[in-house]
Amino acid sequence: MTSILFTNGKVLDPEGGVTKSGLDVLVENGRIKSVGSGLDAPSGTRRIDLAGRTLMPGLIDCHVHVVAETLDLWANIIAPTSLAALRSARVMEEALQRGFTTLRDLGGADIGLVRGVEEGLIGGPRLIICGKGLTTTGGHADLRRRTDDRPGMMSDRLGSMGYVVDGVDACRAAAREMIKGGARFIKIMANGGVSSPNDPIESIQFSREEIAAIVEEAENANIYVSAHLYTDRAIRRAVELGVHSLEHCNLIEPETARMAAEKGCIAVPTLVAYEALHLEGKRFGFGETEFSKIDVVRNGGLRSLEIMRDAGLKMAFGSDLLGELRKYHCMEFELLAKVLTPAEIIRSATVIGAELCGYAGKLGVITPDALADLIVVDGDPLENIALLQDDGAHIPLVMRDGLILKDRLN
Repeated sequence: MTSILFTNGKVLDPEGGVTKSGLDVLVENGRIKSVGSGLDAPSGTRRIDLAGRTLMPGLIDCHVHVVAETLDLWANIIAPTSLAALRSARVMEEALQRGFTTLRDLGGADIGLVRGVEEGLIGGPRLIICGKGLTTTGGHADLRRRTDDRPGMMSDRLGSMGYVVDGVDACRAAAREMIKGGARFIKIMANGGVSSPNDPIESIQFSREEIAAIVEEAENANIYVSAHLYTDRAIRRAVELGVHSLEHCNLIEPETARMAAEKGCIAVPTLVAYEALHLEGKRFGFGETEFSKIDVVRNGGLRSLEIMRDAGLKMAFGSDLLGELRKYHCMEFELLAKVLTPAEIIRSATVIGAELCGYAGKLGVITPDALADLIVVDGDPLENIALLQDDGAHIPLVMRDGLILKDRLN
């Protein structure tokens, strides 16, 4: 693999929240070889003059669904598997063009998509998967209407995001099945949802015994459990039972946030998902019931950021946009900036995201021996976070594993 030397730019340090001038960055064999001033490079090295631009770690989105190519979730499920895979690849490639070099999928993606990236068949971000999101009958990922008595959720289809499971033994078996299939964490639906037909937001899903069993199976495999959560009651119960990753958290209260922080949990707010539904929901057939749910969680979003920040609860960047709403992906930076500083936002999309994906010290940083996931930005995003918006318009170069997959510098 060709060596690449970045020179004449700024290097962004997300942990310190600073950019540093006068540093070169040498990439060899998919990793960062060295960082320093006036670096020597092997013959044949490609030299990239940044001309004052900023070099920073690739962005990490910790809540996506790459199989949800359309908002018609049933259409995703019944699509032929080959077509669903090709559509998913397109979703991933779009994300990479925006500067995201790692995606954490919260239900749907399989080991085939992971290997597609690893084998160079998909020019997209690396993919961290959970398999299917586990849900109770009638829970958040059960898309069947009340009169639909067909069993299951066609969970064997690539386009299906959920797996219906009830009872402690069945939960253990389902968790083991996901682990066998390459899951790096287990996802459960532990609260009502916006897009599901039968469960109000405040509904609590899975029994304590079921969640405890899933957590034990995850811990046995040295991975963790992630939970879809909105209400303070549901979040508190999940934290008590050992859930590590707290998705959404729009209605969290200070005491629960402090408890989660003490337990070492990581939250993944996804404000843009509800903002996009608020803007576009009517066009896609959402009715009064759905909009009432959307308003509840949307109105609590900014307050939840303040609560979690003040409690010291780590937050990773997430979007959770389905189908046609992916065009709002980078709006999440704009929404977060209403409460958080650029340094806090960038840390969430790099260092903290890397920790949640199991790559602490290997992603989200520009240090020797870290994986060479890098992006070039036309300016300093610590001074102007909007440079990470506009679908990657201000990001002329994207590198994943030392491979340049987007290059508009010349």
